[in-house]
Amino acid sequence: MSEKVLITPAELSDMIKSESIVLIDTRDPASYAAGHLPDAVNIHDIFTYLATSTPEGVATMRDKFAAIFGAAGLSGKETAVVYEQSMNSGFGQSCRGYVLLRYLGYPKVKILHGGYAAWAAAGLPTSTATPAPAGKSFPIDPSAAGILVDLANMKAAVADPNIVKLDTRDVDEWIADSSSPYGKDFCPRKGRIPGAVWLEWYRMMKPTPTGPMFKSREEILAECATVGITPSTPVVLYCFKGARASNTLVALKEAGVENVTLYFGSWNEWSRDPALPIETGLPYKASAAPGVAA
Repeated sequence: MSEKVLITPAELSDMIKSESIVLIDTRDPASYAAGHLPDAVNIHDIFTYLATSTPEGVATMRDKFAAIFGAAGLSGKETAVVYEQSMNSGFGQSCRGYVLLRYLGYPKVKILHGGYAAWAAAGLPTSTATPAPAGKSFPIDPSAAGILVDLANMKAAVADPNIVKLDTRDVDEWIADSSSPYGKDFCPRKGRIPGAVWLEWYRMMKPTPTGPMFKSREEILAECATVGITPSTPVVLYCFKGARASNTLVALKEAGVENVTLYFGSWNEWSRDPALPIETGLPYKASAAPGVAA
């Protein structure tokens, strides 16, 4: 990332006083109604939307979110600031909002580091009032779409040993015990995209007094090194629908990994095509510990 994306509650509080800001709350409507940042707009579709990367699916996603973001008051002049409850409780939904906005080419996007929990812990004001923003014409810049890869490009990545395919799902999905966070059999197949390596998305974060936050650059790069990723390694991320992988994308880019993209269709799309190869079962061959009979 060429400029800082993660901002603290104190930094956001100062920005609100001096800049044109559109606050986007990605949480469920009940959590939003119970209390949110003043004037924040609730867009839970950022989290719930299931995308496909066919040309038709991409066009539908683009049109849908351009309309939603325009209705929220984004014209290209305002800075969009996206937040969730906390960095590890919403499956990366604020980062998914960042990825969607960057995919559409929106020029100014920030993420509230620590989310609503960090804002409230800092003693900053909250509200239960629902704003009525003036709709704007949302600008789409197709040249910025390179943050996402479609199914064809994911197939090419699978065939290219120089590209790391990074699975960020929870461990039960990685070991092919479950097909999704929505239930073990939500998708027709359980497994992994061939050749993938695994870093569970939680490993990008650590506890702090104000809630979970991203690890430092050095700590994230140390995690990456365990699966062969350096700052110059090309990486394509996936999870179930692109939310947890969005969280990891932000972490890797903030840590200086230069070439990071996201397969937004992720396992939800890949697993539903029986013609696509998958790896199943445990991702390693079990063996007895030394001195223990097999």
